[in-house]
Amino acid sequence: MVMTNNTNATQTATAATTASEAHAHTPLGRINFAKAAPKAFKALIGFDAAARDGLDPALVELIQIRASLLNGCAYCLHMHTSDARKAGEDEARLHMIGVWREARNFFTAKEQAALALTEAVTLVSRGGVPDDVYAEAARHFDESELARVLALIFTINTWNRIALSTAKVAGEDERVAH
Repeated sequence: MVMTNNTNATQTATAATTASEAHAHTPLGRINFAKAAPKAFKALIGFDAAARDGLDPALVELIQIRASLLNGCAYCLHMHTSDARKAGEDEARLHMIGVWREARNFFTAKEQAALALTEAVTLVSRGGVPDDVYAEAARHFDESELARVLALIFTINTWNRIALSTAKVAGEDERVAH
């Protein structure tokens, strides 16, 4: 019996050490998801890359910014507005993404369809994805593009949830080597 308790104590101590290593350098002692679940993290990176493949980079950023605004994810919002600026996105358009319905003149019909779809999928618990929103997106994107737009919306929502759950700090971009 003593041997079992020592084995359990050793396993518990090892698990605690591993857990504290995973928590190192994270806000509020939260896990570093990339280090704690590297296979899941790499799979998500692959899914994200496949989703954006062949899509207009400006559209990709608009979708990611809109979803991040809706989810209240400051970490991702900062990252994607910075990426959009670096890619040459117009500052006025960045300011209008949150109110795009009132500022339609800043966005093409295709971008508006993508933004509406982003909202519907991101807020899916509020009534699903309305048929008219889906149909409008389908008018602007072929089947393959629409599937990738949907996949991109899925990935940014997942990234937002990871950042929010692990208390990522806006302004710190882990993609940049320190």
